[in-house]
Amino acid sequence: MKLFRYGAVGAEKPGMLDDDGGLRDLSGIVDDIAGDVLSDAGLEKLRALDPATLPQVDGTPRIGPCVGRIGKFCCIGLNYSDHAAETGAAIPDHPILFMKATSAVVGPNDDVILPRGSTHSDWEVELGVVIGKTVKYVSADDALAHVAGYCVINDVSERHFQTQLSGNWTKGKSCDTFGPTGPWLVTRDEVENPQALAMHLDVNGKRMQTGNTDTMIFTVAQIIEHLSSLFTLYPGDVISTGTPPGVGMGMKPDPVYLKKGDVMELSIDGLGTQKQSVGQDA
Repeated sequence: MKLFRYGAVGAEKPGMLDDDGGLRDLSGIVDDIAGDVLSDAGLEKLRALDPATLPQVDGTPRIGPCVGRIGKFCCIGLNYSDHAAETGAAIPDHPILFMKATSAVVGPNDDVILPRGSTHSDWEVELGVVIGKTVKYVSADDALAHVAGYCVINDVSERHFQTQLSGNWTKGKSCDTFGPTGPWLVTRDEVENPQALAMHLDVNGKRMQTGNTDTMIFTVAQIIEHLSSLFTLYPGDVISTGTPPGVGMGMKPDPVYLKKGDVMELSIDGLGTQKQSVGQDA
């Protein structure tokens, strides 16, 4: 099952893809793709529907973030062995955690706007994990049962803000529009193995990132085990699980960063595609 949200910013409605990939409206059934809707019972209620009986969504509406009312946006750094190598970083002993402000979240095809003073903004295609059930102290063996589904995330990062301003990575990760999420929330029953998903990202039509979740240092299940040992995860919490090699800061001989007018296109097998144009704050 593929769920989505559509409409104007801040007024998104819930939807579901039908068997032909058409957009169907769910607003007569649920108020949002959020909260209890993400539970096993909530998703089973939607799964029992015949999408053909739902109203069609006309035209080509804006697709919003695939999850509403996100609680925590947890991100894992340096979680691909080949990405760690390109940045010259050591393999971490535990998942590296930082938080992205939920105000950074935008739709998958919304513009990414570089903040004032940005000179080192970068791209990162990542597998997103959406929590569906409240969980604390879960084992890796049981962790995936608490996942509602998966999605594509572009963890856009301002590297100077991230590494050179006093503080932690959050400063370079939380700029407005730096969290394109979606297009679809693909429920976990449709993702046979989250550790076998190919992904890629292009900038201006040139392939920059090519990777697969099978090179993750910490699996999705291990990440959930670790995070749930630190704090409770709630329905609608999002985890962005790290990026494969090919980011701009790792380019040789010279790093390459985003500029106004650039276009990013990114995809993960079975989870959909994003496309963002890059703008610049005045």
